[in-house]
Amino acid sequence: MTMKNPASRRLLVVDDDPLILSFVSSILRHAGYHTVQASSAEEALPLALENPPDLALLDVTMPGMSGIELAQRLQQEGAIPAMFLSAHGEMDVVREATTYGAVGYLVKPVEAAQIVPAVEAALARADDIRRLKRSEINLTAALAAGRETSMAVGLLMARFQTDRDTAFEVLRDHARSHRRKINEVANELLKAEETLNAFRPSFLEHGRAK
Repeated sequence: MTMKNPASRRLLVVDDDPLILSFVSSILRHAGYHTVQASSAEEALPLALENPPDLALLDVTMPGMSGIELAQRLQQEGAIPAMFLSAHGEMDVVREATTYGAVGYLVKPVEAAQIVPAVEAALARADDIRRLKRSEINLTAALAAGRETSMAVGLLMARFQTDRDTAFEVLRDHARSHRRKINEVANELLKAEETLNAFRPSFLEHGRAK
C-alpha cells in the first residue's frame, strides 16, 4: 500500500503536559505532518470538529474530560480515529478503548524513534477502517438499488403483461435514453404506483356512494 504524503495529513495532539505536547508535536512537524496542538480535551473538541484531523493523538489522563472520553466524542460526532499516549499503568484502559475504534497507542515515556512509525501504523489502520465503512455503505446502496429495480420490473410485468427480460430491457433503455441511472427511474415508478394506489380508496368510496 502506498503511504500518503505526510504533508497531506492533519494530526491533532492533545496532552496537558506542555513538555510532552511540545516534544511529540515537534517530532511530527519535523516529519512533515500538519500538526495542531491542544492542552485539554475541552480545547481539542471544537478544533477537531471544526477541521477534522486524519488522526488524534490523545493523552489518556487529563483534568476534566479524559482522553478516553474525548476519543468517544470524536468517534460519535466526527468519526475521527484516535490513538493514545498512555502510561504503563493505563494499558488495560487503552486496550478496552480499542473496542470502540482506537487505532494505536504510544507508551510514556515516549521515545522519539517510535513516534512516526506508530503514527504511520495508526493512520494506515484508520484508512483501512474508512475503506471498509465506505464499502459497506456502497454495498448497502447497491442492494437497495437492486431491490428497487426488481420491484419496478415486477410492476412493469404486471401492468403490461410481459416477461421479466422484456420489462428489464424497457426499463434500462428508458433510463439510458434519458441519461439517468436505472435505479432512479425504478424509484420514480414505485413512487408513482404508490401515488396511484393512494387514490384507490377514494374511488371505491365514490363507487359505493352511487
